[in-house]
Order: sequence, then structure tokens, then C-alpha cells
Amino acid sequence: MADWSYWLAGAGLTVILELFSGTFYLLMIAIGLAAGAGAAAIGFGEAVQLLVAAVVGVIATVALRRSRYGRQQQRVQAERDPNVNLDIGQTVHVPAWQNGAARVMYRGALWDVELAPGGTATPGQYTIREVRGSRLIVAA
Repeated sequence: MADWSYWLAGAGLTVILELFSGTFYLLMIAIGLAAGAGAAAIGFGEAVQLLVAAVVGVIATVALRRSRYGRQQQRVQAERDPNVNLDIGQTVHVPAWQNGAARVMYRGALWDVELAPGGTATPGQYTIREVRGSRLIVAA
């Protein structure tokens, strides 16, 4: 078999491994291996093929790391994330407070309600900011 076919087989195997890992980094290495196949098809020697594969793989990996897909996303705690808990952002009516806590009827059940830091405990409408177990943390 020709050198370029070994490079392409390695790239194909790397793409298959990428499907199992779920990251794009192995895909960038596969691009480098494909570039090594291109260098082999042109007729460069083994040292140049390895150099081309390594340089292209590193450049592709660095480019991915600097893109928006490679950056770490801001992690939001699940109890504060409206994409996880649909109660966040809903409103509840608090008829009376007792030492910064209350009990309200919400979705057909009684819930413990706690006032978020910095809020004033007055009766009225409040927005749910987070859910901790069976306790709603609310703010005005």
C-alpha cells in the first residue's frame, strides 16, 4: 500500500474515535493526518509528511481552541438555570412574611419561600430566582 493510504486510514480511525469522544479535538488531529496523506500523495519523504501532519494538526487544534467552540462556557448552577428548572422566572404571591420566610401555594402545593439577600420582606408578588430542594428563593 502507498504511504498516503496509511495516513488516510489513520485519519478515518481518528474520525471514528471522535464520534465516541464527543469533542472536536480528535477531528483536528484527523485533519492533520489528512494533510500528511496529501504530502505523501505529492511525493514528499516521511520526515516531511510527519512534519506537515504535526504542523497542520497543531494549527487546527489551536484554531479550535481559540474559536467559540473551544472556549469554556460559563457554567450556571442548576438551581439557578431557567433551562434546567422551568419554575425560575415565574411569579408567586406572598401574603405574609415571618423572619424572612413564608409558605405559599404554588402549582397546587405548599412551598417554603425564602427571601433572596438584599430584599425587603413585604407582602406582594415575587419572582422565583432559584430552587433549592423544596424551597423557593424569591426576589421582588
